[in-house]
Amino acid sequence: MATSLPAGIALTLLAGLMSGNCMLPMKFNRSWKWEHTWLVFSVVSLILIPWLLAFGLVGHLFEAYSALSMYQLAVPFLFGAGWGIAQVLFGISVQRLGLGLAYAIIVGLGALLGTLVPLFVQHRAQVGWAALLEILLGVGVMILGISLSTWGGHLREREEQPNAESGPTSGYAIAVLLAILCGLMAPMLNYSFAFGQDIAQQAVVLGNPPLRAAYAVWPIGLAGGFLPNIGYSLYLLRRNQTWPVFKVVSPDILLAVLMGALWMGAFALYGMSAVYLGALGTSIGWGLFQIFMIMTATLSGVWTGEWKSAPRISKLLLALGCVCLTGATALLAAGNH
Repeated sequence: MATSLPAGIALTLLAGLMSGNCMLPMKFNRSWKWEHTWLVFSVVSLILIPWLLAFGLVGHLFEAYSALSMYQLAVPFLFGAGWGIAQVLFGISVQRLGLGLAYAIIVGLGALLGTLVPLFVQHRAQVGWAALLEILLGVGVMILGISLSTWGGHLREREEQPNAESGPTSGYAIAVLLAILCGLMAPMLNYSFAFGQDIAQQAVVLGNPPLRAAYAVWPIGLAGGFLPNIGYSLYLLRRNQTWPVFKVVSPDILLAVLMGALWMGAFALYGMSAVYLGALGTSIGWGLFQIFMIMTATLSGVWTGEWKSAPRISKLLLALGCVCLTGATALLAAGNH
């Protein structure tokens, strides 16, 4: 299949728009707690939709799986499970460190490693020195943009909650280490897709076009991610004794389903964009996906009034961060040739 940089970037942009807004419906919950929403979200996004897409778009699906070794199936599954653990650690890190610091550590490391690991492990021989320099510079500018944006967000939080604790607290060092561990594991979903391409290639051998074959990878990788997410949701439901809330039909279920559709739709489009971007799709594509997701989430926050009363310095840092992310987009796109 012929590669197309404009098509790849367009699909990645759309994926970023969907992913950046996938948590927005949670703001409108009426009666559900986090654990109710997350349980339904996990079932919809990690099980139902991936299997529906795979069944509907990939011919000879189980024949493709049966032709692969246990190792070829275990790699994406285990990377998916690692990402699922990172999802749980993300919630704990935000609770202990605050959104600003936790987001900077986790998203920064996730974007950095998710871009560079597939590049150096899978594609280093295919990249010339000039392109590699553009990619590395783009990654550096991306991290700078993430840092500036999260710094601005941290200052906004401190202005809005002046009595909130800041600085080292009990268990602070452990909380930082948890955030770093989460950041190291967060890009494992991309590793699951990148190192699970044997599945897609086998689907192509059986007559599927590359765009559709990519959908065969997600059910395996996301099944691994489902286990930690559903386990943590069930733990919270039991600990908080909030199971009875499910006895009453609530419109909040539609919000959770919408979240799942947006999230999985974003990763389905990312998988397609990786095909259009060519050999470096799982590297450059991941970096672009993270940039567009962060910018979308930030602009959604501005649109919903989160930054209305923020101090001027916070808004300036946010604007500089968005400029850097835009520049990083151009550099990463230039490196994908």
